[in-house]
Amino acid sequence: MSAHFTPAQRYSSRRQLLKAVGGGFGGMALSALLSRETAAAEVVGQPKSALAEKSPHFPARAKRVIFLFMPGGPSQVDTYDPKPRLNRDHQKPSPKLYLGQQRNLLASPWKFSKYGQSGLDVSELFPHTAGCVDDLCVVRSMVADDVNHPGGCLQMNTGERVFSRPSLGAWVLYGLGTINQNLPGFIALGPGPIIEGARQYGSSFLPATYQGTFISDFEQPIRNLRPPEQDFTRQRYNLDVLRELNELQRTSREEDSRLVARMDSFELAFRMQMEAPEAFELDRESAATQALYGLDNPTTEVFGRQCLMARRLVERGVRFVQLYDTTGGFQPWDQHAKLKDGHEANAERTDLPIAGLLRDLKQRGLLDETLVIWGGEFGRTPAAQGDGRDHHPFGFTMWMAGGGVRGGMAYGATDDLGWDAVENPVHVHDLHATILHLLGLDHTQLTYHFAGRDYRLTDVYGDVVEAVIA
Repeated sequence: MSAHFTPAQRYSSRRQLLKAVGGGFGGMALSALLSRETAAAEVVGQPKSALAEKSPHFPARAKRVIFLFMPGGPSQVDTYDPKPRLNRDHQKPSPKLYLGQQRNLLASPWKFSKYGQSGLDVSELFPHTAGCVDDLCVVRSMVADDVNHPGGCLQMNTGERVFSRPSLGAWVLYGLGTINQNLPGFIALGPGPIIEGARQYGSSFLPATYQGTFISDFEQPIRNLRPPEQDFTRQRYNLDVLRELNELQRTSREEDSRLVARMDSFELAFRMQMEAPEAFELDRESAATQALYGLDNPTTEVFGRQCLMARRLVERGVRFVQLYDTTGGFQPWDQHAKLKDGHEANAERTDLPIAGLLRDLKQRGLLDETLVIWGGEFGRTPAAQGDGRDHHPFGFTMWMAGGGVRGGMAYGATDDLGWDAVENPVHVHDLHATILHLLGLDHTQLTYHFAGRDYRLTDVYGDVVEAVIA
């Protein structure tokens, strides 16, 4: 191919060029990056590359995030918030109605014990994570606004229950960019479909560049990443010609940034061919490391793969990794019935990999700058629903580790039955404000102008929970 050909001489149209180079990366499983046609306007003053690393508002405690999302709602009174009164008053009528209904109290089927130097209480559901308790900041006073899964998941992941809003990961990527330009800055991992789909990791009105890349096939995470012929020089030339044609098109449509967003996606796809395959090759890890994450056990293998991928990705500069525990269904922690069987199966599947992740991050010196978050969209009622528990956003538990948080502490409290957050309530907006603060971002200043107003992750709410910061 002669480098003296002009774009017009070499290709008669952009469509012909796309067809010619499509074999190199057209079939990649990066639909979240390559198929979005509605990128928002470029941000004035941002670096030329939207994904370029940006300076935080103030010195950051964390550089990256791993969010271990447990869809369905783990029960706070069965995991990290023991309530002896439930055992004493088992099957007695609850003194508090649930959405106008009278129900009987349900004792926890599991015993709690104190662990670590901190002496924090952890259920016997999590014997492995309990060994890491001195690194955990357990927030027992979480509060959300929606009793249903769709709104609850959206609020926990985007700050909004109903309307389309950018996800937490998208806001983080928008505010900080990515450390490694050869990998997506925001990756979501889940073996099955998730409730509300891409809205949980999407960019909404932020430029499409910031939305998450969702991966569900852990054997072949990104398909068709390698072109049929490894001629990167030719591929690079074709991509340069495509960009030149796009720039010609853009001169007549300067107000439309869709071409820029799309070309950034092609550029990222090209660069990923060099680095992405190695990032997902878990067999490069030692047998001991694979066993640490449970890859040698069929029960823990799937979530273990997610956790090990997360460590490899943040180690290589990915800014935000979201893990969805969707093995066997899109909300496996939703135990309206068979609480004991369901929560035990969920914990057995996830406990060892989570502990492996925390230990591995710590021994590699990554935990101090990696914020790990665990929790679902809400908790469960202290009262029974058959032999299960109902949805409960009025007082539930999440934990954070690493990334500048105080380990070995419990923050906030629910009442003596676990109904309501009565001490230091932490709303979802407060959690989001705190996460951004740990990353060096002021949640009131991280804004994006859209539809006539400046939007932010926390809307007009949210306070940083200073007490959990080390």
